[in-house]
Amino acid sequence: MPKLSSLTSKKLIKILKYFGFELDHTTGSHFIFYNPKNKKRAVAPFHKKDLPKGTLASILREAGIDRKEFEKAMKKK
Repeated sequence: MPKLSSLTSKKLIKILKYFGFELDHTTGSHFIFYNPKNKKRAVAPFHKKDLPKGTLASILREAGIDRKEFEKAMKKK
């Protein structure tokens, strides 16, 4: 498996939107996204620092996004 690259919350939100996720609501400093096609949910923290790689991996797993698809989307953005 390819290693995950670190990224900011803003970039993660752009990528979630690229995969069809829409902002459902916010709770504090977390944005909750929902994908109506696959009925999955993803919670993205909105902080200024880069996301830890474990947190990013967990968000991708929760959203149902494969790492290879994620890397392709990173290259496009």
